[in-house]
Amino acid sequence: MLKLNQFFIILLLSLSALFPVQGHSAQEKSDIWLLVDTRNLTLDVKLGDITLVQFKNIAIGRNGSGFKKRRGDDTTPLGTYKISWVNKKSRYKLFFGFDYPSTDNAFKALQSGLINTGTYRSIVKAHKNNQVPPQNTSLGGMIGIHGLGSADKKIHQTMNWTHGCIALDNDQIEQLKQWVKIGTTVVVK
Repeated sequence: MLKLNQFFIILLLSLSALFPVQGHSAQEKSDIWLLVDTRNLTLDVKLGDITLVQFKNIAIGRNGSGFKKRRGDDTTPLGTYKISWVNKKSRYKLFFGFDYPSTDNAFKALQSGLINTGTYRSIVKAHKNNQVPPQNTSLGGMIGIHGLGSADKKIHQTMNWTHGCIALDNDQIEQLKQWVKIGTTVVVK
């Protein structure tokens, strides 16, 4: 259920689309982004500095969050990403895929000797061309936000269980989909 202040924010956004304020386009007013707090296990839907909705009790990777060093390390990568693809038929109900690895992830991995120059260049080229970066590098791939699907909700409520993704329960992912589109920015901290 939306809280009263969230209702008024949505109402104001709707009205501002009909009557834009001079100097600010309706597009600027509707720029939604997501903030994932891996310490507090929350996902906030943001409009600028305003939190429109907060989802609590999310799950992250089994090994917490940090710099993802390799495929299968069960770590949720920190950084700034964009939603670059959507799987509406995911076994996890719905999957919003990130443009992981980011150029920052790739640069750090190159400096650490985790990937070679060719892999680094292919990741950078994909980002430059607004494409999904290679998902089969040693850094892993298929990172994003998803629901539970048929997974056990009790496990979701008691532990971090993903292989590096951010998981919401099925009701939450259904609510989230109204705010997310290709290109939505996601900050994972």
